[in-house]
Order: sequence, then C-alpha cells, then structure tokens
Amino acid sequence: MPIHWRSASPAGDPVIIRGLQRDSNTPDVTTGVYYEYDLKRTLILLNHKGRQVLISVSKQINNSSVGKKGIILGNDDNWNYYYSGEPGSFKEGIGWAKSYIYDFISVGVYVESGVMVRTGTFQWIRAGWSGINFVQTTHITNGMKRFARNFKTILESPNLPTPNQMISTYHRLSALPKPDLIEKYAALQRSQQSLAVRTGKIGTAETNKLGSYAQIPKEQIVGELMLEYLKMALGKPSLVETKVVLGVK
Repeated sequence: MPIHWRSASPAGDPVIIRGLQRDSNTPDVTTGVYYEYDLKRTLILLNHKGRQVLISVSKQINNSSVGKKGIILGNDDNWNYYYSGEPGSFKEGIGWAKSYIYDFISVGVYVESGVMVRTGTFQWIRAGWSGINFVQTTHITNGMKRFARNFKTILESPNLPTPNQMISTYHRLSALPKPDLIEKYAALQRSQQSLAVRTGKIGTAETNKLGSYAQIPKEQIVGELMLEYLKMALGKPSLVETKVVLGVK
C-alpha cells in the first residue's frame, strides 16, 4: 500500500488495491469473546464529481478461529483488554459455547466534503455456535458505533503521530531480537493479567497457568506494542511505561 496517496483525477481511472488481511478483534462488549479471521480486502480510490472518494470492501474467508474468552479492562475507551487464549466466554450462561464468525462483509465509503470527510458503513455478519446464527441487529449497530467512536478519536486527535513516525516505530520494534520483544510483551501481559484478576472473572491461579511467550508470533507482539505506542501518543493511559515500549525514558 502506498505511503502517500495521489489524488484521483476526474478523468483518470480509479486506483484499486487488492490483498489479504488477518484480523484479530477486541473482546466483544456483550460477550467478551474475541476472534481471529482472514479477509479479502479491496481499496478503491476515485474522483466523483470533483471529490475524492475511498471505498473499502472486506469479505471474510472461511470460518474464524474459535471464539476465545476476553475481558474489557475498565473503560472500553481506554483500549485495555485481556486475552485468555481459552475457547468460550466469561459471560454467565454461555461460557461453554464454542462460537465462530461464519461470515462477515463490510463496505465503507469515505467522501471528501470540504475540510471534512463523510463516511457511511454497511456490515453483514453471521456468527454463533452449532452452525446457528445468533447475531442481532443491535449487535452490529453497537459494534459499528464502537468502531466509529474510536476511529473519530484517532483521526481527530491533535496528537496523532504522522505516518512516518508510526512507520519508524514499527520498524524499530520489528528489528528487535525476539527475546527483547518477549521481555516487553511479558511486561504488558503481567499488567493485563493483574487488571483481569481485579475484575473477579479470573483468579491468580489461572494467570499462573500461562506458559512461555516464545510461541507467540512476532507480528502479534509488535502489533500489541504498537497499540500501546498509539495510546501513549494520544494521551490515553497505558498499562506499561514508555520505556517498555520504546526503550526510552
């Protein structure tokens, strides 16, 4: 994907980029369950009556991984979460459920409007267990509102790092040896586990069961550390100190 997009000209052809994307969502507000899944993703940049328009189309490939137990730690707007790695849900009554996202389609349209960008999003999702869809309309709309709120927070923040700053931080973390990354990741996990214990949904014994982080993919570790970097940049409370993420005081 290009770092700098050139504006589409009225007489020019649309710019179309196609690719595959691996997504891991945050714990659901209702059930606390989180999933991983693959998407086919298409981005289309075009000029419509003199205005720049970006269209994003995503379609899930196959079923997601089994839903796993997660916890929103404190205020959802602080972006602190606990990922147990265990199938099921911490929500009473459905803790036993082995749930999946069977299908997901999303279309986002972003239209230039003066100094603003107007957007519309359309989503379809089928998820549940035993092949039965348990998704309700409110689940989709609540998820879209949650996404829109966070999206707006990021894009409108005066403290949002520049693309080059984020790229530089990503490259710096990616270049670290795996043992150094694991040390940073372990510090983050300890903080998440400590908050999770305070919720009363897990006990100290459960956190002691967690094994080595050596098998965690490097991309996942870097991704979680990048989230902490973004939180720090936007002025949100982080679970770790700046030096843990960036290696600076």
